[in-house]
Amino acid sequence: MTRPDGPGPKPGPDRGARASTAAEVFRAALRSMLGLLVVLLAVGVAAGWAMRGLPGVWGALIGVGITLVFSGTTVVAMLRTADSSATTTAAVVMGSWLAKMFVVIVVLAVIRDQVFYDRAVLAAVLAVGVVGSALLDYRAVLRGRVPYVDASTRPDPPERPGREDERA
Repeated sequence: MTRPDGPGPKPGPDRGARASTAAEVFRAALRSMLGLLVVLLAVGVAAGWAMRGLPGVWGALIGVGITLVFSGTTVVAMLRTADSSATTTAAVVMGSWLAKMFVVIVVLAVIRDQVFYDRAVLAAVLAVGVVGSALLDYRAVLRGRVPYVDASTRPDPPERPGREDERA
């Protein structure tokens, strides 16, 4: 490959097209997850109020909050590192996973002995939220059109001598 004459990007694979395609998949997953959480918030709060009163409402609110932290951090980490190397993406995802596990464990430990929320509503909302979010992420990946290969890095075909003479 030749080097460009002036300042600018170095020649090589164009990661921009692949990264923007992957970013679209992550944006779709994030939009779907946020939509799920809005619906889950409305249904969870209404069902919690109907079944358990104010403790049911608190259980639903806490469940949606934990679901947002649990599911949202991975999608946001992937979206923020869509144009990074695989090593950087893996490091950020692993770091965000450790951070969210810490937050979830601390929150659950702090509220364990509290009586202001209903545990059954919290567990139901949390289960529906996490499983639903995982299924929506799966759907976004299936519908995404991320190429497996980058055609821009394919070498040019070799010049064959005499081709110009054949056309004339």
